[in-house]
Formats: sequence, structure tokens, C-alpha cells
Amino acid sequence: MKFYIATDHAGIELKDYTVELLKEKGHEVIDLGPYSKDRVDYPDYAHKVASSVLEDSSAHGILICGSGIGMSMAANRHEGIRAALCHDAYTATVARGHNDANILCFGERIVGKGVAESILDAWIAGSFDGGRHTGRVAKIEL
Repeated sequence: MKFYIATDHAGIELKDYTVELLKEKGHEVIDLGPYSKDRVDYPDYAHKVASSVLEDSSAHGILICGSGIGMSMAANRHEGIRAALCHDAYTATVARGHNDANILCFGERIVGKGVAESILDAWIAGSFDGGRHTGRVAKIEL
């Protein structure tokens, strides 16, 4: 899989861990920054990832901040983006299967490295179930 990933200053360590983990698992990762713990504004990075995913429909996005909340809110402002805030493997599975999510969000202050890995594994293994969920997902776009 191909992933665009970004964070803000509150998620640098988990972003760097996630980038390396995904590369070890054989995935293509484009790191859109930032690259230091200097303060930045999370919407700037959410918009970068959302725009990249919209331009490259075969790719997925990953956004990390302190909680994941701000990133998911900002990314979801883009028509065609379905960013899901996930706290565990189950929420990642449901986000992919029922909601056809194309951006995964989580928070460094909420999940540790082990939980982040289980979230990523569930996300990668998942796919959209279609069926009864197709119409519901279509209703997200007004």
C-alpha cells in the first residue's frame, strides 16, 4: 500500500515510528512532515495529506497529532475524504469495512507504539465491505 503521512509537533515520535514500521512491512510511505518538534499548526498538515490522497486515489493517508481529533476534523473538511479517528484495531477495522475510510488518524498521547501497530495492521488487512454500507457512505457527501 501507499501512504501519505503527516503530523504536528505533538506526534513526531509516533510518526517517525510509523514511517519506519510501514517501510519494514513493505509499504511505500511519503512523509509530508514536519521533521522537528517545533510548533506547527495541525490543519496545515491535515490539508497536505487530504489533498495528496484526493490526487492519488490508490493511496491512503495517516494523520497523527496529540489526540488525533484536530487532524480528523481538518481532513474531513475535504470533499471525498473520510478520515477516521481510531483508538484500537477494532475501530480501524470498522472504519475501513463500514465507512470506506481513506485516512487513518490517531493520537500520540492516546495510543502507544504497540497499539499503533495493531491499528495499522487492522487498517492494512481491511477493505470496504460494500453492500449495505455503500449507500450510507454515499450519504456522507452532501
